Amino acid sequence: MTENSEDTTHFGFETIPSSEKAGRVRNLFGSVASKYDIMNDVMSGGVHRLWKEAMMDWLAPQSHQKLLDVAGGTGDIAFRFLKRATHAEVTILDLTADMLAEGQKRAEAQKLDGQLTWTVGDAMDLPFEDNSFDVYTISFGIRNVMDPQVALEEAYRVLKPGGRLMVLEFSHIPNEGLQWAYDRYSFNVIPNMGKLIANDRDSYQYLVESIRRFPKQDDFLAMVRKAGFENTKYRNLTMGVACLHSGWKL
Repeated sequence: MTENSEDTTHFGFETIPSSEKAGRVRNLFGSVASKYDIMNDVMSGGVHRLWKEAMMDWLAPQSHQKLLDVAGGTGDIAFRFLKRATHAEVTILDLTADMLAEGQKRAEAQKLDGQLTWTVGDAMDLPFEDNSFDVYTISFGIRNVMDPQVALEEAYRVLKPGGRLMVLEFSHIPNEGLQWAYDRYSFNVIPNMGKLIANDRDSYQYLVESIRRFPKQDDFLAMVRKAGFENTKYRNLTMGVACLHSGWKL
C-alpha cells in the first residue's frame, strides 16, 4: 500500500504542494506592493490604463450598483468604477493586506476612502452572502488563484440574479510570430525590470511564467460558462496580450 502524494499545483513553471500556493502568492505581492503600480506602467508602457478604461467602457457602471472587486489591491479598478458611478458601493477584496494598504493610501489621496470597503480574503472562499453584488470584477488576479474554476463559481454565488462578471487578464496572441516576439520581451526584459525597480526579480519571473500557464481565450470562456454564466463573450486587447471576459448570472 502506497501513500497518496499531496495534491500539487503550479506556481509559474514550478510544481508545488497546493497548500503552499496561497502563502506564496501573498508573500509575492506583499514584497512588491509598494512598487506594484509603477511596475504596471513600466511593463506595459502605460497600456494597462487603456485596457482598464476599455473594461469600464464595456462594463458601463451604473449609479447605486454594488461592486465586488477581487484581487483589487491598490484600487485601480474600484477608482475607475466610482468615477463613472458616483453613488455606487465598492468592496475591494485581496489576499494580501499590504496591497490593500497601498490602495487605502491612494483612496485617501483621491478622497474616495469613504466609498470603499476593504477586505482581506480568498477568491475561492468569499466571505459574503449569496446574491450580494451587482457586479464582480477581477483584474490580473485570477491566474494567481489556485483553482480559477472555484473562483468563478464563487463569483456566480455572490452575484445577484442579473449580475455581471468581468475578468481582465493577460492572454495569448493568436499569431505565432507575434507571440514569439512577446515571449522574448516578457522573459528577457520584465524580470530585469522587476530587479531594477522593485528589487525583486523572482516575483516578476513568476508573473511572466503564470501568464504562459493561463488558459487561452476560448478555454477560459468555457470555464466561465461551466460556472453557470450566460451570454458569455470575450474581447481581445492589444492583439490578445490581454483579454476581457464577460458573463451574466441570468
